[in-house]
Amino acid sequence: MTRRTLPATLAVLALTGCGQWQRAGSDQTPTPEQTLTSVLDLTTAYRRMGRLAAGGTLPFVGTVAFTAGPGDSVKAILGVSLENRALMFQKDGPSYVARYHIQMSLTPVGAPPVELGRDEEVRVNEFQETLRSDESILFQQVFHLMPGSYHVTVSIRDRTSANMTQAEGEFVAPAFGPGSVTAPILAYQVTGRRERAQDLEVVLSPRGSVAFGGDTLLALVEGYDFPQPTTVPVEVVDELDSVVHRDSLRFEGQSPVEARVIRLAPETQPLGELRLAVGAGPARRETSALVSFSTQWIITNYEDMLNLLRFFGHDAKLAELRDAPDEDRAALWREFYKAVDPVPITPDNEALDQYFARVAVANQRFRDEGIPGWRTDRGEVFITLGDPDQIIDASSTTQGRTIQWEYIQLRLVIYFWDETGFGRFRMTPESRSEFDRVLSRVRRQAP
Repeated sequence: MTRRTLPATLAVLALTGCGQWQRAGSDQTPTPEQTLTSVLDLTTAYRRMGRLAAGGTLPFVGTVAFTAGPGDSVKAILGVSLENRALMFQKDGPSYVARYHIQMSLTPVGAPPVELGRDEEVRVNEFQETLRSDESILFQQVFHLMPGSYHVTVSIRDRTSANMTQAEGEFVAPAFGPGSVTAPILAYQVTGRRERAQDLEVVLSPRGSVAFGGDTLLALVEGYDFPQPTTVPVEVVDELDSVVHRDSLRFEGQSPVEARVIRLAPETQPLGELRLAVGAGPARRETSALVSFSTQWIITNYEDMLNLLRFFGHDAKLAELRDAPDEDRAALWREFYKAVDPVPITPDNEALDQYFARVAVANQRFRDEGIPGWRTDRGEVFITLGDPDQIIDASSTTQGRTIQWEYIQLRLVIYFWDETGFGRFRMTPESRSEFDRVLSRVRRQAP
């Protein structure tokens, strides 16, 4: 689906609170191992936010939004997002095509399920588009339900590779009586409606995530049959249950449906998971959103980001980020993200994506030294230079274990020495000096 500009016909409330880079009240510093786990485990993070989330060979994230239908009915909008790279594309004339089957089931308590299956096709013109790792495929389906609890199951199968994955969760379709409101519906674009029987023209944001300093997150709230002008409170709550912003929505009354849109500017809100809450008491409805440094990796702490980028290079730019006052950091991060992007015409930052992919591999590959694998000497070399062309066990019988890595094109040989005999490999001083010299040359030659 193509994202469009939000129409001006909707009333808009801009939330512009004074957010902090560190979550309010947070004094807990995670270990590097915990930080890396939270960065890479996207599926668990989205499940914690109440999403339908599946990992494996065909990862996706889904959500269900509820609005009022005719009479006592409820319209459930099931939205799913996938990445192009999760599917197998085939050349088809001048373009590339991928095909998948999605199966959906909404099962109420004590009643037969509502089921639907659809075959979908994705077509792109350039091979580079097949590798996109952002929320590049958006699927939606509307269901007409009665209020109640539903067990929702979504499975997706790649019709070319036969890869398949499934996610399930519990959702409640609320009854929308007079004076009620929906939970905030996170969306990329939406057109308001005036009658319950109308279809809601919306493109959901299933992940509900925004990159810090990036796009504004939109949240639609519908109000129903207010008998008179009514003000409904709005709160933004952080992960520690601290209210970081308060505002309100104004409904004029005397209309079957009134639409209001909250605009959540990511640079003005705390990093991390946020709950957007509308209403008070039993009528309070909430939706979780996420403000991170990127929608590709969940990093929600400024110091964590700088720590994880210790081997990335661009030291002067990172020092500027480290020393910047809070109010300047959003703009400086945007500048940094663009400056280190090797292919600006794509929606991804290939350099950062490759960096974090290597960090993940290093953390798994070199985890036997008693510290996170990405923090070892071998992890540092792998992250910055990639896999060596040759690995040789150069151990002698009298001086402990020695491993030799050779990078042929770089004319570089590195020796890692386990001096203690406990598997803690360190670069020899000569290798450290040579590695630093070659790495400096590689970075100078980089585009």
